[in-house]
Amino acid sequence: MMTRKHQPDEDRFRVILPEDIAWKPFPAFPPEARLAILVGHPAEPGPYVVRVKVPGGTKLMPHKHPEDRIYTVMSGVFYIGLGETFDGDKVKAYPPGSVIMLPGETWHFHWAKSGEYVTQVSAISPLGLEYHDDHDDPRLHAVAQEGSGHSD
Repeated sequence: MMTRKHQPDEDRFRVILPEDIAWKPFPAFPPEARLAILVGHPAEPGPYVVRVKVPGGTKLMPHKHPEDRIYTVMSGVFYIGLGETFDGDKVKAYPPGSVIMLPGETWHFHWAKSGEYVTQVSAISPLGLEYHDDHDDPRLHAVAQEGSGHSD
């Protein structure tokens, strides 16, 4: 009988209570958004589960991920639209409990139109995020800010 190898972080019984979730800034997100890694290691191959918390009014401009993703809306209303250009008229509202399949390489955008939302994302890593327009990518602004004001 073969012994099955466990997935990363899934080799023992454990529980993550809501109050124990570690919300952290994520360089690819707007500064006010937060990411919590619950299971797995999104930078390494294998399954992962993360949660994303976005405060009301925040927009995540058109972007795509290489990996197929399954979103579960945990709280608030999740607004997502498809396409390479942000269009507030094209977002659709999904209430808590909704499950959304987003195939990899699909251009999309989010808007916390009616207040904060939390989604849970399940996927197979590595996690990737590419913005359609470079000027929407917070990672590039951070590099520009770090690079400015320094002279050799």
